[in-house]
Amino acid sequence: MKTLLIHTGGTIGMVATDAGFAPAEGVVEGFLAAHAPDTVDLCLLSPLIDSANATPADWDRIAATIADQYAAYDAFLVTHGTDTLAYTAAALCFALEGLGKPVILTGAMLPLTVEGSDGGQNLLDAIVAAHGAPAGVWVQFAGRLLHGARVRKSHSRALDAFAADPSDIAPRRLGDTLLRHTTGPAKTAFLSVAPGVPTDLFQHAAETCDGLILRCYGSGTAPGTPGLARALATARARDIPVLAVSQCPEGGMVLGTYAAAAILLDHGVVDGRDMTVEAAYAKLAYTLAESPDPATRRAHLERSLCGEFTP
Repeated sequence: MKTLLIHTGGTIGMVATDAGFAPAEGVVEGFLAAHAPDTVDLCLLSPLIDSANATPADWDRIAATIADQYAAYDAFLVTHGTDTLAYTAAALCFALEGLGKPVILTGAMLPLTVEGSDGGQNLLDAIVAAHGAPAGVWVQFAGRLLHGARVRKSHSRALDAFAADPSDIAPRRLGDTLLRHTTGPAKTAFLSVAPGVPTDLFQHAAETCDGLILRCYGSGTAPGTPGLARALATARARDIPVLAVSQCPEGGMVLGTYAAAAILLDHGVVDGRDMTVEAAYAKLAYTLAESPDPATRRAHLERSLCGEFTP
């Protein structure tokens, strides 16, 4: 069984520098040479980056590499920095329609160059997972295989840094053959409600962005202020999607549970249910790129494509 490992950078392949840990070539390569079977090939996505610098263009580079090499390999591994690993995992779920092979993302909280690193075990576990995991995008970390469209980084320092709610829907977009979707130049804003938060920024975003993600309280409430209502009305008049998700990491939301959700329902905000922030951002990016039609975009956001929310 042939596996392609796509190395993008991240902590797993870092070395100590005067400015702190930074990605370096040779680290992951050396580990693979010493410990991985010869059925694992390496593809270096140069320049290697700290995942704090990742952009949707990097999602496209990874997805393009998988699509270009799809016929030659039985499975794919992606080594990635942990800070934005969950964003990339969700993005690959939306990007690779018709994926019929496993794609496993992994990384490390401590570099392979540091004593006590978790990187070696995570990487070996990912190689094993590539042989047995169902088709779809998964995250292998700290001994667990996690759903790629529902994963989130839940701890900034612990070796067991990721969590994901379970889903009966596989982390992949169904399709007869592999079809790669790309992102585009659309501008998306993250907006979080908070007690007494000024709404000037909300209005500016509604006037200038192509889509908004609104992080709401609990099960889906927001302050019913004139400023927020005005911003949401502007977004609706411009036919740009507003996708709402909960600020709570678990449980999700259902718009309409409380009367304080009326401001959202009255302005056509899309209920993100129990989507993670990472999945919401990636889904909106691909939705904006795939269709210019507002009705099509809304239908796309309201439908579960790869288990990103509970239907």
